[in-house]
Amino acid sequence: MSISQEEMDLFRQFLRKKGLSENTVTSYLGAVRQFCLIASDTSPESLNDYRQYLISAYRPATINARIYGINKYLQYLALQDGSRPGRIQAFQIPTVKHQQPSYLNNVISNEDYEKLKNALRREGKWFWYFIVHFLGSTGARVSELIQIKAEHLQLGYMDLYSKGGKVRRIYFPDFLCREALEWLGKRGVCSGFLFLTRTGRPITPRGINSQLKVLARRFQIDPNTVYAHSFRHLYAKNFLKKFNDITLLADLLGHESIETTKIYLMQSSQEQKSLLDRIVTW
Repeated sequence: MSISQEEMDLFRQFLRKKGLSENTVTSYLGAVRQFCLIASDTSPESLNDYRQYLISAYRPATINARIYGINKYLQYLALQDGSRPGRIQAFQIPTVKHQQPSYLNNVISNEDYEKLKNALRREGKWFWYFIVHFLGSTGARVSELIQIKAEHLQLGYMDLYSKGGKVRRIYFPDFLCREALEWLGKRGVCSGFLFLTRTGRPITPRGINSQLKVLARRFQIDPNTVYAHSFRHLYAKNFLKKFNDITLLADLLGHESIETTKIYLMQSSQEQKSLLDRIVTW
């Protein structure tokens, strides 16, 4: 099955109009490209065969990510051509079910978060200190972090507008704004993006995650717990400990469904073990 670049571009526009993030758009486009290499058409038989291929090759989370992409593509086809067989509009590949663990693993602890910040401050690595601090103190996604500008710090928040017209507001704590503005002032920066590479371009999410691993090893912190999204988990867990309002947290994190936010109610397996050791003394 082949698909032209023009149609891929139109599908990309369709996804963006739905208000999906660029990471999700890229993921869905990749799923369609893979599907076209494997399947001969979009018949239910071919779709089922593709699902079986995914099950044999990937873990549930990856399988469902690919399925979501193909289902969006089927929706796109149905909207583009009303004369297509009704099966395209009606048929959606079923996702696979998998048991959600009752704990969160590989999430950085508050102790290691403070250790990392202190080490970066001590060595004068202010660029990375503020990346870690903003991730941990705002709950921002890494794709949102790289859009922060000095002007946003003066306001105390940043508004992000999706293609669907939705607005997500990310708030910055006053103490962090003051500290970051002082850092920028010493560098003679009063406007523009906070986190730029040496070439003057915004740093990429991949660049951030890669360097975070390097820093974790340097400061003897488990690198499996040090990645951008880990700090978002930390923010959510700390927020709920201090202010137990999951509805507000869902809004702050930009979750459309509170069910997504409920994952942050879980404890890591290590936290569960420590809690159990304190409780069970008989």
